[in-house]
Amino acid sequence: MMIKHYFPHFLAIVFVVFFIALGISPVSREVWLAEVTPVVIIFMFLVLSYPRFRFSNIAYGLMSVWLFWHTVGGHYTFAHVPFGWVSELLGSERNHFDRIGHFVIGFYAFAMAEWVLRKHYCGLKLALFFSLFFIMSVAAAYEIIEWWYAAAEGGDAGVEFLGSQGDIWDAQKDMLSDTLGAIASLVLFCFVRPDRRRSGLS
Repeated sequence: MMIKHYFPHFLAIVFVVFFIALGISPVSREVWLAEVTPVVIIFMFLVLSYPRFRFSNIAYGLMSVWLFWHTVGGHYTFAHVPFGWVSELLGSERNHFDRIGHFVIGFYAFAMAEWVLRKHYCGLKLALFFSLFFIMSVAAAYEIIEWWYAAAEGGDAGVEFLGSQGDIWDAQKDMLSDTLGAIASLVLFCFVRPDRRRSGLS
């Protein structure tokens, strides 16, 4: 029970150490700052919201995947993360590290559904639809922000932050990945139903 109770604290400590380590000598400091800004915002939100609302351990675990993944991408820049073995496995020249990063963003749909249901704002079906559309909206907004930053910054930093790797359909594929990640996490949610557990630690 102690391990379950302090699981979010353990995750937070590990992440802070990981974040500091990868913040040392990134490939591009400009890209790093742009990439880790949303990571820091979300991490701080989870820390500050903990006393008022404690998500289940599964939700924290799922949300942490993106925090760690995006931190790695910020260190190397997403297009240059050493992820070649996956590209070779898929028979592709493209680095798919960023695509997987978008997929795991969808995991936040799990936490959103849990929050909505535990707050008794609606029933299961509406909670699932709301959580899915929430992720889809965030995905679309982030693609717009990426485009804006790339256009405003220009140069190599703008290109690296955009991370399209020459694919004109990159934004659409990223949003699809976000959506598929959300669907996967919501299917998991329907099986585990953390909102029904009294301890809230599952």
